[in-house]
Amino acid sequence: METDILDEKPLKNQTIISIYQRRAVRKYEIKPVTKKVIEQLLQAGRMAPSAMNRQPWKFYVVTNTNLIHQLSRDVSKKISSETINKGVKGILEAASGLLHFAHSFNFSTFKDPVFYGAPLVIFITSPVNNEWAKLDIGMCAQNMMLAAYSLGLDSCPVGFGKFVENTEHYPELKIPPNERIELSVIFGYGDESPKVHKRETNNVTYIN
Repeated sequence: METDILDEKPLKNQTIISIYQRRAVRKYEIKPVTKKVIEQLLQAGRMAPSAMNRQPWKFYVVTNTNLIHQLSRDVSKKISSETINKGVKGILEAASGLLHFAHSFNFSTFKDPVFYGAPLVIFITSPVNNEWAKLDIGMCAQNMMLAAYSLGLDSCPVGFGKFVENTEHYPELKIPPNERIELSVIFGYGDESPKVHKRETNNVTYIN
């Protein structure tokens, strides 16, 4: 059973409103995000819970649009190469667990096919041997995206950003070898208004 949860009852709580109304946006205005706002996003991420309070996240903030576009091209080339070498099934397996994947996407079509022209990309890393980091960083990223919405920005988690590792311009991110990218998130002022997708509601079992 699917339902539009936004139609169930009026929303009054600001946190709930942000959760319900935030969308993954893939088209952005040419407008930079100020350092003050970036710091607010980072602080929201730092406030996320983490296993044993280890706070495994490190943030690599990219605002240079030329570098963002180059990293996007690097990733698209890498994924195109992987697809040729391994086929669609292989790249799907390589991308398993990522938060963003479109197997029919034409990476050669757009100037920035991975980061969608966003003016801000934040790569979130963890220590290579932290088995709980993926969960921690998922919560961290969600905090940041909800904070962004409350500040008038849009966002989108881009799992493909992980593929920037081992590309030509990866060293420019200055990520040390004992860390790995778990997720990248794009932020900016959206130039589209995606509609909410219907949500499944028959996925709950109460144990009394």
